[in-house]
Amino acid sequence: GGFSVAFDPLDGSSIVDTNFTVGTIFGVWPGDKLTGVTGGDQVAAAMGIYGPRTTFVVALKDCPGTHEFLLLDEGKWQHVKDTTTIGEGKMFSPGNLRATFDNPDYDKLVNYYVKEKYTLRYTGGMVPDVNQIIVKEKGIFTNVTSPTAKAKLRLLFEVAPLGFLIEKAGGHSSDGKQSVLDKVISQLDERTQVAYGSKNEIIRFEETLYGSSRLAASATVGATA
Repeated sequence: GGFSVAFDPLDGSSIVDTNFTVGTIFGVWPGDKLTGVTGGDQVAAAMGIYGPRTTFVVALKDCPGTHEFLLLDEGKWQHVKDTTTIGEGKMFSPGNLRATFDNPDYDKLVNYYVKEKYTLRYTGGMVPDVNQIIVKEKGIFTNVTSPTAKAKLRLLFEVAPLGFLIEKAGGHSSDGKQSVLDKVISQLDERTQVAYGSKNEIIRFEETLYGSSRLAASATVGATA
């Protein structure tokens, strides 16, 4: 019985002094273990977003969609949005761009976004950059590794909870080969690369980095076409 909660209390600590939007990330698992489980085992996930507005986005295993609540001036929370579909749209948030120096496939993907005139929306804070995909119902967030730019994002505290929110909202997640919700969490501090976005954007991400996608039909898309 009971539940275990993993949380990142302040995502975006390096951009607090510049007054950018920051947030908090929560993942809730049944039982008393946070290793040997997957993101798909979560029963709930949430993030708090602290910017011009204070909002709280939550998803529950047995409840369709991802739900946004707004903190009102009088201290009450108002339910303002349900998201059940992440559609296609040219908006990208490319994290860990230093990896393009020695990861030619990531460089190819980023150049595709530029060539195709995607709108750049990147703050350096994972919570606001992922939250905009849910709010705008489109886009792609990437954080890719390379031989010299290692993975920084933690599977348990950041990647899996946000993956749960994105997939409950109708989007997809990937580490390049599989949904991040299928990755077994073997260590509390385990790190991984990740992408979140619409189906076609995740297909493009997987095909460009690894040559094929588990989500694709027969035709390729985007940077590999």
